[in-house]
Amino acid sequence: MFGDGLATSAASLFGGPPNTTYSEVTGAVMLTKNFNPKVMMWTAIIAIALAFIAKMGAGLQTIPVPVMGGIMILLFGSIAVVGLNALVKSGDDLTAPRNLSIVALILVCGIGGMQIGGSQFSLEGVSLCAILGIVLNLVLPKAEPEKV
Repeated sequence: MFGDGLATSAASLFGGPPNTTYSEVTGAVMLTKNFNPKVMMWTAIIAIALAFIAKMGAGLQTIPVPVMGGIMILLFGSIAVVGLNALVKSGDDLTAPRNLSIVALILVCGIGGMQIGGSQFSLEGVSLCAILGIVLNLVLPKAEPEKV
């Protein structure tokens, strides 16, 4: 996180757009259980080479689409599990009606590809789910503390 913040600050100092962190790395690390920084460094070097050396990028395109689809299903599924694991570890009771409703609606809208809007403006994906989660958190009543 700190490195991401530094990179975004450096990009803005030079007039560039802010950087975006993608969760695919989190999913890949969780699948492989390889947390070694040297592996991450070499992976970054290979990714940069793939971006600038066309023949290397063309090699990736030889992987059949169904194989890449299977990899993506596993990768994005693991990202969802990492997020759910964080919710469980936070100590929140996901079986409580309020929490269950919030998490279920966010997941269904995100996975189901829900879209709100028209041709000029639309909300979908992460932006729609984030707004939905915030609104549900503000609107749904919190459980009354049990009196003993």
